[in-house]
Amino acid sequence: MMLREFVPPPRAEEFSELIKKRLEEVRSSGGTRESVTIDLNGQPLHVEVIDLPLSGLFFNPGTHRIRAQRSHKPERDEALDKDPWSAESQDYLKFLLQAEPANPDRRDADFDKLKESLKEFGQNDPGLVTHHGVLVNGNTRAAALREIGAQSMRVGVLPESFTWADINAVELALQLRKDHRRDYSYINRLLAMEEQASLGRTPDAIAKDFRIRPATYHQERWILSTIRELIERSRSGGGVALRLVDFEDDQEKLKELHRSYEKLAAVDKDQAEVLKETRLAAILLGFSKTDVRHIDEEFLKKDYLGKVLPEDLKTAADGGEPEAVAVPGLGVSVPGATQAVTAARALNDQVLRAKAAARSGEGELLGSQDGTAQGLYDQAKGAFDRAIDSAGRDARVRKRKQLAPARLADACADIDQCVVDLVQARASRTLDEEAFDEAVLKLRESLRKLAQQAGRGLAHPGDGISWLTDAVAVEVS
Repeated sequence: MMLREFVPPPRAEEFSELIKKRLEEVRSSGGTRESVTIDLNGQPLHVEVIDLPLSGLFFNPGTHRIRAQRSHKPERDEALDKDPWSAESQDYLKFLLQAEPANPDRRDADFDKLKESLKEFGQNDPGLVTHHGVLVNGNTRAAALREIGAQSMRVGVLPESFTWADINAVELALQLRKDHRRDYSYINRLLAMEEQASLGRTPDAIAKDFRIRPATYHQERWILSTIRELIERSRSGGGVALRLVDFEDDQEKLKELHRSYEKLAAVDKDQAEVLKETRLAAILLGFSKTDVRHIDEEFLKKDYLGKVLPEDLKTAADGGEPEAVAVPGLGVSVPGATQAVTAARALNDQVLRAKAAARSGEGELLGSQDGTAQGLYDQAKGAFDRAIDSAGRDARVRKRKQLAPARLADACADIDQCVVDLVQARASRTLDEEAFDEAVLKLRESLRKLAQQAGRGLAHPGDGISWLTDAVAVEVS
């Protein structure tokens, strides 16, 4: 994503003259002057604060705060791109500033809280504007102030020489300050990182600004790249596609997917791709983080999904033999994706297109028994639900089988550590012998109980259980 330059808004020069006049009035008044300090390339910059009419201020079309949400209404987003200063475009920005990040169709409760706070206590912190009256910081506050009927807003004025690159850098620096009250939504943080990378900044520098580790930065870039790929794959014949905002609530699921994918890819790249496609399909179908976790190597190995997948979805996922991929300029071909990877991608493509079409209201979609996108989506969700349920039940059984041995292994580790602690205590003559003796008696009683249960119902116990029952029998006798 490249940084965009915007033309000045209507009547920019006229409003710039008003700003200059207000600044001059403040400077010549002789009273206490309010200023706000901003960070520009690591250097503090003090700008003066003045009162400006809200009617003359413009919402920033380049703000990171609602960048992902702009795709909520593609036709309005397109109009915003063509003319960001029109009444319709500014109204769309105002609508998004009031909306929930994950679901712009709903009004954000935090916005209403902000509005009530401004109504009761007034504006505490000044916003920030360009010399043409474009809001750099305080877009949401301006929207709230307009709703309560305020006529003006206190703002710091950036230098007239500032470029759009400077404006974006200032907004980002303000957002990433530790004391900032309202974070960007998840996808907007990813977009902000992408924009910084497009400016040629190094991963280490970007990670430092966002206060994350470089490894986390690379994870976030992988996630955004994956989301963009999914959006492109979701396009149906009519161009309907998923939106960035559709992934706002999937942060933790996508991070867990990346960790699992990287771990498995180091051993088996093809199986990692199948895991990735299958988990992504489950995420798209709206399954919870704990449900998605059941899609692991064991899930793939036992083919839980294949056993319950409807025939029309199986047919859609059956891509036949994988095709070889030609290497341009060399006249040779290399093997393409394996059958398993091709099938997993084809199934996920069906889910992607069904979700995009169902969300947009376009009902017709090939590949579903009832011919509708919602029908295919429901079929896929039902199949995944049954497969995940089966995998979960089997996992619980495996956990119960492994629980007792795991606890005993932990107890052994504790006893080994006890030996070390005992030697050190005796060497320093700090051992509480009476307390230690009581603990050993408790151990004896615990071993008796363990021997009774371990040997029950076994005609031919193993060496370990035989030793335990014999040792307890000798102690009792």
